[in-house]
Amino acid sequence: MTNSLEGKVALVTGGTTGIGRESAIALARAGAKVVVTGRGIERGEATVNSIKQQGGEATFIQADISQGAEVEATIAKTVEIYGSLDCALNNAGTEGKLAPITELTEENFNQVIDINLKGTWLCLKYEIEQMLKQGGGAIVNTSSGMGEVAMANLSPYCASKHGIMGLTKSLALEYAKQGIRINAIAPGPIDTGMPDRGTSSKEVLENYISTFVPMGRMGTAPEVAEAVLWLCSDSASFVTGTTIAVDGGYLAQ
Repeated sequence: MTNSLEGKVALVTGGTTGIGRESAIALARAGAKVVVTGRGIERGEATVNSIKQQGGEATFIQADISQGAEVEATIAKTVEIYGSLDCALNNAGTEGKLAPITELTEENFNQVIDINLKGTWLCLKYEIEQMLKQGGGAIVNTSSGMGEVAMANLSPYCASKHGIMGLTKSLALEYAKQGIRINAIAPGPIDTGMPDRGTSSKEVLENYISTFVPMGRMGTAPEVAEAVLWLCSDSASFVTGTTIAVDGGYLAQ
């Protein structure tokens, strides 16, 4: 088997930057027609243009995945444009405010849960409904190393990413016999800008990486994209309900 997605249609939420952007590019390079979603039109169109410049086919649809009507409309538009939905990466997310719980507001909590957890749930709901009509598909959810362990001052984020792992396992069991595979990725420290926002200085970040990441470096978004591509492809045809850590050995400790 290969990682070819020739003739397939893929949806990538949060595909405007970082892991989402690189995954969209990788899926298109493997032959998929890609729908990229996000809230930023300019960055979304930049991802689509990058795919087209490499000979791929892609479309951008502006959408807020925390809104069910927008998710449902995105899936419908994807099928209208390309005729099917064969694989999806539910990647849109936010880390929220870095602070102890006593300094967080209900709005802080709701923002993270609405995007990361409810948004992923909504995407799964409408993606699965479409895939059931087609007789199968492959879905990948972006969790995090913080979905397995935790970090102080990131309680909403950790809760949301733990929840995504629970969704992944539960729904993989629900639809295993219907030909829908559902897995997750758990990126560790990846060089996308997000880890920098959780530290006070470059020196602190470098010390953290050298101390806690066995490989001694940050990962890259293209490295994560390769795991997404494999999980979406027929090469992973007997893989469902699992989470692949792309973290330089972080969770092995």
